[in-house]
Amino acid sequence: MAELSTIARPYAEALFEASQAHAPELAQWQGALDSVGALIDDAAITSLLSNPKLSDARRFELLAGLHAQPLPAPVAELFMLLIANDRLAALPEVATQFRKLVNVSQGVADCIIESAFPISAEDLAGLVTALARKFPFRLNPDVRLNPQLIGGVRVTVGDRVLDNSVLARLEAMRGQLTS
Repeated sequence: MAELSTIARPYAEALFEASQAHAPELAQWQGALDSVGALIDDAAITSLLSNPKLSDARRFELLAGLHAQPLPAPVAELFMLLIANDRLAALPEVATQFRKLVNVSQGVADCIIESAFPISAEDLAGLVTALARKFPFRLNPDVRLNPQLIGGVRVTVGDRVLDNSVLARLEAMRGQLTS
């Protein structure tokens, strides 16, 4: 079977093209994709939806029922298409690729900030301002707690990782001592 990213790309691009005429609803579309895409990663839900006794219409009803609000029409059509083509497993990747396309069009990048301790709003604003000097686009921060870091932060933007954590420093010192 082809890679999920290869399968997901045309679906994400088609939905992105359709979204250009519906800019105000873009966040709603992304929210529906993200929430239902995250649920598809759940093994119990995947097992339920892969039951061969279910019709495509029933699969869609179950999938749409997992989302708290009514699905936007283009997103519902995408879900029906994925179900009909037996590509529902690609939905999380479709959501990821759609988010990337939207971000590129808006000059934004998702930024994962991992910290051992909670970060205050003031410190977060300062960190994002400092990071903005390193990247040519606006950053959309997602703060996550990771106690394993011991202290400091690890920032991931796309495929770049800036690791200024105590754990990374200890690992570097261990490498120097053992070599």
